[in-house]
Amino acid sequence: MKAESTQQGKAYERVISYIKGEILKGQLKQGEKLPPERELAEQLGVGRNSVREALRTLSLMGFISSTQGAGNFVSCDIEKNLSESTQMMMLLGATDYRQVSELRQGLEGQTVLLAAERITPAQLAQLEDIVWRLRDETDLEKSTALDKQLHYLIGEAAGNKLILVILRAMSETVDGFISHMREKMMLDDVYRKRLQDAHQGIVLALQDRNGLEAARMMREHFAVVDNAMEELF
Repeated sequence: MKAESTQQGKAYERVISYIKGEILKGQLKQGEKLPPERELAEQLGVGRNSVREALRTLSLMGFISSTQGAGNFVSCDIEKNLSESTQMMMLLGATDYRQVSELRQGLEGQTVLLAAERITPAQLAQLEDIVWRLRDETDLEKSTALDKQLHYLIGEAAGNKLILVILRAMSETVDGFISHMREKMMLDDVYRKRLQDAHQGIVLALQDRNGLEAARMMREHFAVVDNAMEELF
């Protein structure tokens, strides 16, 4: 049984290596359909169980997406993989909210510097609208969605897809851990005003194309959140 298990493991790794190789050679591109499981098994001389295991692993990694009745397709959903991996690290105690927050601060500081150079008038108009809607919004769910939209829009304006993917993954990671804190901040007039002032400061700095000031206000934004973590919990 042990020898069989080892051989199964090698076969499954062979399938993964083959698919990666085809992507590297340009034979498989994003969005393209993979050969059927039976064809892959015959071509590589492995069992269909090995093919399924390989495809399952690649799916968890975000490199393969499956559509019922249509088959498996090459994808690049690294955001899903990164988010789930980071959440598991937090659950297992391998990292914590503080470390994730520090990573986000570094990334978002660079993001606003880039956005100050690259943001479009249409994106600035959207940010202005979000800030004003946040000022009057009292519903927790809606304000949360607007807050995320603001940060995602700044990430898009920066024009760096890798930064945006990481930011979204980090945001999804912490959402479940700070939901109660976000509610307490919304109910605390002082923290709510400080957060709103930071958001408005970021947008005003971006309007002026002042990256250094936008980065300073982004640091202020995270300082508000970090203080809330310490004082409200």
